[in-house]
Amino acid sequence: MNRIFESHAHYEDEAFDEDREALIASLPSNGIEYVVNVGSTVDTCRRTVELIAEYGFFYGALGIHPSEIKDVSDADLEWIEKETAANPKLVAVGEIGLDYYWDKDNKESQKDFFVRQIDIARRTGKPIIVHSRDAAFDTWDVMRSARASDCGGVVHCFSYSKEEAAKYLDMGFYIGIGGASTFKNAVKAREVIAYVPLERILLETDCPYLSPVPYRGKRNSSLNLPVIAENIAAVKGIGVKTVCDVTTENAKRMYGIL
Repeated sequence: MNRIFESHAHYEDEAFDEDREALIASLPSNGIEYVVNVGSTVDTCRRTVELIAEYGFFYGALGIHPSEIKDVSDADLEWIEKETAANPKLVAVGEIGLDYYWDKDNKESQKDFFVRQIDIARRTGKPIIVHSRDAAFDTWDVMRSARASDCGGVVHCFSYSKEEAAKYLDMGFYIGIGGASTFKNAVKAREVIAYVPLERILLETDCPYLSPVPYRGKRNSSLNLPVIAENIAAVKGIGVKTVCDVTTENAKRMYGIL
């Protein structure tokens, strides 16, 4: 059985309310050795802290998604920083970034929150998990000007071209590959997989979202990671075990898990 690192999941999501415990309990026996549960709101960050306390193979990241910044206070960001600094199982700040698909009217506020959370990562010595949708140039520009390369991290669920991927690789970032890369029309994603060195790729599901083919439209979970690994292996012409082994070591290195 291949060893797999789930680098981005949302098991606090209500989609898992009916069977969360049973599903999580099944992961290790299916080769899922590590899971990083990623916050996106203050509430999901608090629930992430609870999950990583309950499950030994779970780690967490705290951050505010760009679509969720409206009611976030200075005190909330201070809590995120304090928790991240104090808890060794909190291994990143995220997910943070820019989303111009859902929100086009608050671009400056999004940029401000992005910079503030990059600064939290810098002060706590943690990498960042970057969400970027329909905001390729501004994401790169903010990261460059805010010296995000000091922190390192991953651009998760990467949806841009290989030329954009090159910019983030130059900054020392990893590229997160998930279920969308298996979609029939995912030409750009397959070009990115072919272009990016395996040593700079992380496996992720973003569950419960973005299930890979043939499960598209159904609830996603880390149990689908082998499908994503198989797709990467097919594009690169290498073995699935190699994909799983290398991406696991990549994630352990990036997240500082020894």
